[in-house]
Amino acid sequence: MGLLMAIATAFATVGAARVARHRVNTAADLSALAAARMALFDPEGACARAAALATQNGVRLTRCEINDDVADVWTALPISLPVVGTRTVMGRSRAGPAEAPPVELDS
Repeated sequence: MGLLMAIATAFATVGAARVARHRVNTAADLSALAAARMALFDPEGACARAAALATQNGVRLTRCEINDDVADVWTALPISLPVVGTRTVMGRSRAGPAEAPPVELDS
């Protein structure tokens, strides 16, 4: 019975860590997309929008950088796991325009 409890605890721990990793990465993706969109019109407010969106998704925005029209976003989510204690799961995402700038060819 003890072995079954240990295996069940191990599976629960791994499952919780995977869910947290997906959650923090998804929030980073959404926040980076929002910041990149806002960077075109309001570069100063882009990181504030990313932080608000991260908070709405239950994670914390730890860092946000806007370079031209590209947004780099880092998020964090503290989780409590059995046996190992509290850990912080980190996520990062980058978003920008899909189109490359036109290339001028010398004739």
